[in-house]
Amino acid sequence: MSIRIAILVSGHGRGSNMAALIDACERGEIDGQVVLVIGTRREAPALQRAAEKGVPTCVISPRGLDDEQYARRLLQALEEAQVDLVCLAGYMRLLPAPVVRAYAGRVMNIHPALLPLFGGKGMYGEHVHRAVLESGMKVSGCTVHFVDEHYDTGPIILQRCVPVEEDDTWESLAARVLEQEHQAYVQAVKLFAEGRLRLEGRRVRILPSSP
Repeated sequence: MSIRIAILVSGHGRGSNMAALIDACERGEIDGQVVLVIGTRREAPALQRAAEKGVPTCVISPRGLDDEQYARRLLQALEEAQVDLVCLAGYMRLLPAPVVRAYAGRVMNIHPALLPLFGGKGMYGEHVHRAVLESGMKVSGCTVHFVDEHYDTGPIILQRCVPVEEDDTWESLAARVLEQEHQAYVQAVKLFAEGRLRLEGRRVRILPSSP
């Protein structure tokens, strides 16, 4: 059965991972449909990009709300859209715990490093790639994981690696990682739609495809 996907974005993201998921659904690579994109700011580039692709969008700002109020508004939007899977794509906040609990095992995030390294609050975008370079790591990559109630600590679904080149800047490393992010996120959502992800404690097992 085709799954219904919601994507959460924040204010400044370009929405390239979001667009990768929308495009994969449209070409049939993912047996699903992106039915809603929720942003925190009306002027978010990702929201504009989603609207251009014909995907319904809405703005739910956390400003002036406590976590419980913000969670209620998010849950109402997700329930009205009959969402099966929530994907975070450049969503910079900690998702409220009531949402995580309501969609346990059904919220994914993409992180631009090989978790559990270089994760946690404040570790996003440029900050991640600079930290990787400063550490002397020879490889970096991206991680798709299920979301729990903390930053970047949920069970890992997929990881992809890229080399760290001797002359890398944070920008060049970010560009190389982003290419892998698009592929990994699509692959993870495809596996979810096929019912091939099984969560066993902290481990996510990928089941074989049906004959």
